[in-house]
Amino acid sequence: MNGREYALQVLYRVNYEGAFASLLMRTMPKELSIEDRHLASEIVYGTLRNYTMLEYQWKDLASKSVRPKSAVLLNLSVYQLQYMDRIPPYAVIHEAVELASQRDRGFINALLRKVLDRGVRCPEGDWPTKEAIETSHPELILRMWEKQYGKETALRIAEVDQQRPVLYGRWNSLIEKGEETESYDWVDDTGFRIHDSEAIQSALKEGKILIQSRSSQQIAPLLDVSPGMRVWDVCAAPGTKSQQIACLMRNEGELLSTDLYSERVSLIDALMERTGVTIATTMVKDAAIHGEEDLGTFDRILIDAPCSGLGDLSHKPEIRFHITPESLDELVKTQAAILEACHDRLRAGGKLVYSTCTLNKKENEKQIQSFLQAHKDFELLFEHTYFPYELESDGFYAAVLKRN
Repeated sequence: MNGREYALQVLYRVNYEGAFASLLMRTMPKELSIEDRHLASEIVYGTLRNYTMLEYQWKDLASKSVRPKSAVLLNLSVYQLQYMDRIPPYAVIHEAVELASQRDRGFINALLRKVLDRGVRCPEGDWPTKEAIETSHPELILRMWEKQYGKETALRIAEVDQQRPVLYGRWNSLIEKGEETESYDWVDDTGFRIHDSEAIQSALKEGKILIQSRSSQQIAPLLDVSPGMRVWDVCAAPGTKSQQIACLMRNEGELLSTDLYSERVSLIDALMERTGVTIATTMVKDAAIHGEEDLGTFDRILIDAPCSGLGDLSHKPEIRFHITPESLDELVKTQAAILEACHDRLRAGGKLVYSTCTLNKKENEKQIQSFLQAHKDFELLFEHTYFPYELESDGFYAAVLKRN
């Protein structure tokens, strides 16, 4: 097993079995070297980000239908040929032939050589046909963004999605900073850029730092919490925002962190223990149903709602290929149900923060507008869309509501 072979397995499962690359990449075989792990990661995410453009490079040259495994192999090989300078073309083609099935080896070899000889094939067509190929974004998404944010912004979002994401971390402020933090690339009091993920592994295991995008770090402070408050993080797994809330509360007060599945709640428990949070209580709860639990009322509520994830396409590029109008409509219904089921747990004068990691006004601004029309005792204090190019991070939306 080497990096290319594992990348082929992951990409096949993502494209034909509905798997998620981020989950598979966390469980890479132990026998893979660090170099192979880096190579597999680059190939997997690079191929997924550029999938449509990669297919465009070879599909017109194929005179027959291509079997699924061979199609995946062609895409990841073209990615190496056209996007990765450090790998010689002969090595890419040789490795592709070795990984191909016996019956497709000649076909793979010939097709890749044709792609290499021709060079990069540039798409043609009117907006957004040409741009959909160049940025490997379905026209559905580009047209939606154009309608909601304008053509220039739509294209800018898509172009940023194609870039390798900048990795950010957050210091656990329940722990005093040590001398090692002097070398961190700080962007504010607790957030920093991560340039070498291997170098911070011990700090991660010790609970000193957490991996969290810079835009995600902006959400918890909007709650305006203080020590002693009662706070509910409604859709809390894996617990990163709950941990940040506990830090802002200085580990004093009550924090309830809930999620739909017990295994996800276990992730919250593990994170709270590792990072020294003692004020958090966890519970398995369907947030879209107004249960009979005697939860009482809260000073603050965070609803980081399940969403389409269209703000996170650099980290999770495969999402773009699974979006349908029907799936978006179902998410809007789920978000509305969560708001309806949870809002009355907020005390008078309290604040509710609604957030998503998507760029879709139906899930964001329009969702909040509908809620406010139905609940006159709530008012909008603040809302903002964090576009991916603003903080070199994920796209996020946040709204702060107050109950009068």
